Amino acid sequence: MGATPRTVENANKLKDSAVRIKDSAAHMERSTARVEDSADRRTELAADRTVFAAERTYLAWVRTGLVAMASGIGAKALLTDLLPHWLVMASGSAFVLFSTFCFGAGVWRHLYPGPPPPVPDATRIHPAILIFVNGVLALVSIAALVGIWLSPS
Repeated sequence: MGATPRTVENANKLKDSAVRIKDSAAHMERSTARVEDSADRRTELAADRTVFAAERTYLAWVRTGLVAMASGIGAKALLTDLLPHWLVMASGSAFVLFSTFCFGAGVWRHLYPGPPPPVPDATRIHPAILIFVNGVLALVSIAALVGIWLSPS
């Protein structure tokens, strides 16, 4: 009779231990799923940051192009009486041509950024919009170049 209570006690300990192990396994599965979801979410957020960084880079190219175009026009307007005509024309033309390059490079870098990132949640600017806007800016630059060359000195 003495062996029976001890056997029952050991059986109860074994059941309790099995229940704790089962609960621990379930907790571990939930925790692992959260970690996987968290890693996936971090990857998605990193992809979004990549998209936004590409847009900032594109805007930096456009901003640089606009400043270069304004500098070319300003060089023609401000330096006409201070420097030789050929130097004013060359510097103004170089600035305006550089602005056209910047508009093209901005689109190129935005459309071909390198290895593709993971799929982002954020939407990218449609390539047709980029090409249209920068095409118009390039035409404005060319018109400014023509204006520099054809305006009376």
